Amino acid sequence: MTLSRRKLLVSAAVTAAAATAGVKLRQHRLDAEPPAPPLQDANRRMLWRNWSGIQSAYPALRAGPANEDEVLVALARGPAPVRAVGAGHSFTALVPTDGTLLSLDGLSGIVDHDDATYQATVWAGTRLGELGPALAALGQCMPNLPDINKQSLGGAIATATHGSGERSAALHAQVMEMRIATPARGLLTCSHSENPQIFDAARVGLGAFGVVTRYRLQNVPSLRLFKRTAVRPTAEVIEDWPSLRARHRNAEFFALPFTGMSATVTHDETDRPAEPPGKSQDADVLLDLKWLRDWAGFATPLRRRLAQSAMAGLKPEESVEEAWKLLSNERDIRFNEMEYHLPREAQMPALQELLTTIEKYRPDVFFPIEVRSIAPDDAWLSPFHDRPSGSLAVHAYYKDDYRFLFDLVEPILRKHGGRPHWGKLHSLTAKELAPMYPRWAEAMAVRRELDPQGRLLNPFLRRLFGDV
Repeated sequence: MTLSRRKLLVSAAVTAAAATAGVKLRQHRLDAEPPAPPLQDANRRMLWRNWSGIQSAYPALRAGPANEDEVLVALARGPAPVRAVGAGHSFTALVPTDGTLLSLDGLSGIVDHDDATYQATVWAGTRLGELGPALAALGQCMPNLPDINKQSLGGAIATATHGSGERSAALHAQVMEMRIATPARGLLTCSHSENPQIFDAARVGLGAFGVVTRYRLQNVPSLRLFKRTAVRPTAEVIEDWPSLRARHRNAEFFALPFTGMSATVTHDETDRPAEPPGKSQDADVLLDLKWLRDWAGFATPLRRRLAQSAMAGLKPEESVEEAWKLLSNERDIRFNEMEYHLPREAQMPALQELLTTIEKYRPDVFFPIEVRSIAPDDAWLSPFHDRPSGSLAVHAYYKDDYRFLFDLVEPILRKHGGRPHWGKLHSLTAKELAPMYPRWAEAMAVRRELDPQGRLLNPFLRRLFGDV
């Protein structure tokens, strides 16, 4: 569903002509690549960077275990801090270490499965984009998936990554059993019946309790979904949001700042034959919104008129495909992100305040605000612990200044009772986090039992857990 850049050009031609030179200079500045760290440090250690480029490190040792015994060896002998890494898709400083960087890429694929129960045991290093077709070949699929398919299963579960759906919980709610390699107690099997406290504390564990090597997942039979994407006025979508999320298996929407419009995305189970959506146009939409920011950002009313003119008459897009192909997406344009999970009743007031604030102070923002709904679960460090939640995710283009997320966005999300996504930008420490989680003290006690010397804690995690 692309905004027609030709239509935007025609509408903007006369207005932009007088400011063309200045706008081109501004666009050149906005498109400059952010400075990159050196590929090696003074000790000739190689650079590691996360997906968006804002986190980096020069680990003394890079370990790539091929089995669980090698994970245990790295935990015992590798220089600390020992930090596991999957796809590096977290925006927070969970991974950076000058000690041991432990890649789980060698622990990938399906270990075994059960046709009767629709369960499968999967190595933690498996990428979500690879797991979808592998499960489909067994007649299974995950009940829900996050927006992006690049993460590793272990990284996604450890940070409470989620999709959207009134009755759909985050990925860690699918975990029936897991194996975790720990510094103090070796390799443990954990479930609701075996080592239940460790299971509840470490399922969402940020890689700070141990290195989870494999998961037993409760999946569902393969299913086909009908996906519908439509552009509607934001005020109308906000009014309809409770009904929208109740009517559909999965529902979310993307509020587009400076346009007054939103894109709703719904999924429902269907028996209709597959109607593949073709090449995703999401990247084209983002580039159109960026173009509109670059050329009309100097005049907010003009920007809104141009956007609404371009979106007028856009027909909904519909497709039918296997669930794993539709629920999770390719995201080729990099960004930095802050996401908080709020009580559902606070979600729409917070969104309205965010839009008002961004449109008042940050005309450089063009990424949509992603709005989702998540069911509660019982993991002790889950942001959805015992609370039906609504999430709000604010993005900044990777070339743009993202400090406004802390200065403008985070105070609003905190004021409305939000808990931060563990893998996305936030400024909180143990002092602010502990009151948000009823089982925080118990979880920290389990963490110290499994890693009494703090070998898994980098400086960021020490601040997060108050272990300084």
